[in-house]
Amino acid sequence: MDKYKKLATNTIIFAIGTFSSKILSFLLMPYVTGKLMPEDYSTADLIQQTANVLIPIVFLQINSAALRFALDKNENKSDVFTIGVRTTLKGFLAFLIFYYPVTLIKINDMALGDYAPLLYLFVLVSGMRQLCQQFVRGCGQVRIFAIDGIIATATTLLFNLLFLGPLNMGVTGYVLAIIASDFMSVVFLFVATKLWNDLHFHKVNKKTKIDMLKYSVPLMPTIILWWIINVSDRYMVTGFIGSAENGLYTAASKIPNFVVMFSSIFIDAWQLSAVDEYDSEDKADFFTKVFRVYSGGIFAVSSALILGCQLITKILVKPNYYDSWQFVPILIIATTLSCLVNFLASVYMAEKKSVMAMVTAMSGALTNIVLNLILIPNVGAIGAAIATVVAFAVVFIFRGANTKKYIAINFNTPLLIAEVAILAVQCIVMIKLKSGAMMYGIESALVLAMLLVNIKPIKELANKIFGRFLKKSK
Repeated sequence: MDKYKKLATNTIIFAIGTFSSKILSFLLMPYVTGKLMPEDYSTADLIQQTANVLIPIVFLQINSAALRFALDKNENKSDVFTIGVRTTLKGFLAFLIFYYPVTLIKINDMALGDYAPLLYLFVLVSGMRQLCQQFVRGCGQVRIFAIDGIIATATTLLFNLLFLGPLNMGVTGYVLAIIASDFMSVVFLFVATKLWNDLHFHKVNKKTKIDMLKYSVPLMPTIILWWIINVSDRYMVTGFIGSAENGLYTAASKIPNFVVMFSSIFIDAWQLSAVDEYDSEDKADFFTKVFRVYSGGIFAVSSALILGCQLITKILVKPNYYDSWQFVPILIIATTLSCLVNFLASVYMAEKKSVMAMVTAMSGALTNIVLNLILIPNVGAIGAAIATVVAFAVVFIFRGANTKKYIAINFNTPLLIAEVAILAVQCIVMIKLKSGAMMYGIESALVLAMLLVNIKPIKELANKIFGRFLKKSK
């Protein structure tokens, strides 16, 4: 299959499975923010984020190795999955040793340790789901992967309505809904793909085990470093200011996920194509063209989202959360840069250079921590958003320079700088003017400018993909 057509086909399949689950998180916001006070919403989110950072530590990020090694045609798929499951179970048993210290954790006015049983259950079930998902995707069963996304959407909706509605379980119900949905996903993936056939109890290939751990272990600190950039500011906002302010900041951080939604749909498909085409002679041209279209689309979505962020905030959250909109424009810029960083991660994945992925992430994490400590006490939660923007910019510059050793992607730097500048001006205009005809006039003009500078590359790739479809249909 033509590489552009394959990328388009996989993107469509992943979109079917991913879009519904991503959009649900936004549609549930009015319901969730209506059931939980800002401080409770902050607690529920911190439980979820704490579990997300523990998963790569406890399980050595083995799910990423399951994806990468399942993509290798010469690897024994049964050994790959068995190694993943064994690592997951052994990691959880080791994690149980730390149960008592976890129960003592407290951040300012929030006692995270009170939810230790829920946290442990979240880590186990979500970690197993991630392993099964990535293995199935690496084996090329993208349709099953997509169907799983649809089922996860339905179950998440059902359990949220049940646990937060009639059962009125509050913070526990919000987190338990995610756990129950993940468990249903694991059951579906096992049954739909007969994963038990890839799970055995005899010895696995020792070289495969060592190679998988060599690949996954450096990714463990990498994921933690990403967590520092993306989430640690919520802990610092809670620590310096309190749970109520962090509740607003957390609500604001959900809206930029519109950008992540569009990005993740593509990235899931792109990772498969990046590995498949990495040994081709024209890989630099392929990566460059795809990056240009991908980045152009991300910038266009981000620009439109800044224009509409106040309206979206008003629709998605209850009135006592509305002031959270002031954080949204800056967080959209941060999310945009994170999407560009994630594209470059495909180079490290194809090269199996997980150590460099860690080193580059570390540069952003250190930047984020230092700026958070300086800005949050002085300018409040908005300082956390600014720190996140700078951190992702540092990582992108570092990765852009470093990946040239492996593949010469033409980033068109002047255009990238212009696109970032447009978003920055939009951000300043909205925060300064806040409302009015002048603000919306300037914002609309900037969105139009962003669309105009990105029309050409998007049209070119669309012709490459859909032109082939049209020719074959004649």
